[in-house]
Amino acid sequence: MLALALGGFGIGTTEFVTMGLLPDIASAMKVSEPSAGYAVSAYAIGVVIGAPVIAASCARVPRKLLLIVLMAAFTLGNLATVFAPTFGTLIAARFLTGLPHGAYFGVASLAAATLAPAGQRAKSIAAVMLGLSAANVVGVPAATWLGQHLGWRNAFVVVAVIGVATIFALLRYVPQLTGIVMTNPVTELGALRRPQVLLSLLVGAIGFGGMFAVYTYIATTLTDVSGLPIGLVPLVLMLFGFGMVFGNILGGVLADRGVDRAIFLAMIAMVVILAGFVVAAHNPYAAAVGAFLVGSTGSALAPGLQTRLMDVAADAQTLAAALNHAALNIANAAGAWLGGIVIAAGYGYTAPAMVGAGLAVLGVLLFTFTVWVARRPATSENS
Repeated sequence: MLALALGGFGIGTTEFVTMGLLPDIASAMKVSEPSAGYAVSAYAIGVVIGAPVIAASCARVPRKLLLIVLMAAFTLGNLATVFAPTFGTLIAARFLTGLPHGAYFGVASLAAATLAPAGQRAKSIAAVMLGLSAANVVGVPAATWLGQHLGWRNAFVVVAVIGVATIFALLRYVPQLTGIVMTNPVTELGALRRPQVLLSLLVGAIGFGGMFAVYTYIATTLTDVSGLPIGLVPLVLMLFGFGMVFGNILGGVLADRGVDRAIFLAMIAMVVILAGFVVAAHNPYAAAVGAFLVGSTGSALAPGLQTRLMDVAADAQTLAAALNHAALNIANAAGAWLGGIVIAAGYGYTAPAMVGAGLAVLGVLLFTFTVWVARRPATSENS
């Protein structure tokens, strides 16, 4: 579990550190900050494309070998980021780095669920996802600080080193995962014919966007709106990470007690917290607390969605689990894009939080419809 989580730690660091270093990247590449946000969107689009393509096409590849190959590709993508000479090549490098993201988490989550004790699937999935959350406590603040003081490229050198360490950990500690039933591309792609899979993915793609709308531009929000010194920004990013760890653990516990209820609770909390952040952002202390709560509510949603997708996907669990991260990165790309639009339109750096609250409301409504559709046949039969 620790070896699998280490990969999540590296992935989380590279995904979120870009947001903390957007001002530095924009300055170095001589582009505006909203334009620099395309680096975040490019990574997210890579996840969206890579997750289904890799999960389906590699359905017959032994799971342990696939995890190692995916982490090797991830490491090479980060090295390409380090040496990108222009903004265009940086965008391409971020896209390539995102390709293995969803498939890695999909296979790792399925491995965790397969090895989990009875009744603890969501907790085991959350344990793997904990690496992603822990990245925001240690990896992202440390890499952000390093990038601010020694140049943004050095942050991605650190991520590449984590990738190499993960490869060795996977080789040494992860079993062969023979308990996972091997499928084929046709079977895996069958998940896309299941309405509950598609609706659950859409819930994540829309509802999760609020967190990314805020977090993409968090560095400038904290300095320009909250009045926080730039040197303290990594500390608030660390608070955000602690919130993700707390939310991830809580989400796993709640999902084992009732998946649909856990998703509802997380999404309703997101609506309240994101709307409140519009006001909280004007005070440095309130903004710090708000960052913790935004991270908590967003992360609490992930274990429930991951577990639900694996439940409704039947014999196509690898693709469904991978597609969850594709959906969340659609949310990432959409959140960064919509946040950039309202900022560029002159509404200020609190506007993304209001956009995020709106996305969370849409997510709640869509999930209500999803659950209604899932329960409708049983209701009809009983009547």
